[in-house]
Amino acid sequence: MSVTQAPPSRFTRLLLTGAAGGLGRQLRPRLKRYCDTLRLSDIAPLEPAHTATGEEIMPCALEDAEAIFQLVAGVQAIVHMGGVSTEQPWAQILPANIVGVVNLYEAARKHGVKRVVFASSNHVMGFWRQNQVVDALSPPRPDGFYGLSKAFGEDVAQMYWDRWGIETVSVRIGSSFPEPKDRRMLSTWLSYDDLERLVVAALTAPVVGHTILYGTSDNCSSWYDNRLARHIGFRPLDSADPYRAAVESRQPSLDLQDPAVIYQGGAFVKAAPQA
Repeated sequence: MSVTQAPPSRFTRLLLTGAAGGLGRQLRPRLKRYCDTLRLSDIAPLEPAHTATGEEIMPCALEDAEAIFQLVAGVQAIVHMGGVSTEQPWAQILPANIVGVVNLYEAARKHGVKRVVFASSNHVMGFWRQNQVVDALSPPRPDGFYGLSKAFGEDVAQMYWDRWGIETVSVRIGSSFPEPKDRRMLSTWLSYDDLERLVVAALTAPVVGHTILYGTSDNCSSWYDNRLARHIGFRPLDSADPYRAAVESRQPSLDLQDPAVIYQGGAFVKAAPQA
């Protein structure tokens, strides 16, 4: 494991994968403020690059090792939002979320990239109950193939830190939308502004090793304990609490026998994985 210098507060070139996805589209204009050039990648169509503001587009599939090797060339850090982001049959999860994450870290190793922000998921912990609080040392309990693939990605990040000194913040993202949609999201909600604060903190913290961080705003009700990630310096400024009354009026009662209410993974625990 090598000793690395603290990352800069402004990067020459950042890579954002999954740039056409819901959170990728939010991060695209926000990350420009922190780099000279923002390289964008996805397999879905992307809006044309704004070259005047330092964008460049390199579409490629995560399972294409050679294309990923070219994609990572010349970048200082990676914000990896790419991959399948919902519960799907294993055949759809495997290429991007399993093969793809190894391809990305191998490219990072070969090109000397030393910092990755990895979009993991709360679904790594989906079969913990909603009356329990988990932290970074709580054993994973994935709620499906999607959560399992994110647990695998975290293990890949750990191995590449232990063997090759590539630092990663694995962000177990909760529910990032304009506002909470239901009572579960009163605990899992992450505002877009707090998402930006989180990613920037993960990119610029002096030393991270491999850190697991739960990606939520400062919600009064929460199942997640981030005390083991305080060194990252992420301080959420938003909260789901101002939305509580409206959410509870739309959803005044809950079925306490419903697995989606019992377990932290919500509806994902009822989606039948298909091999």
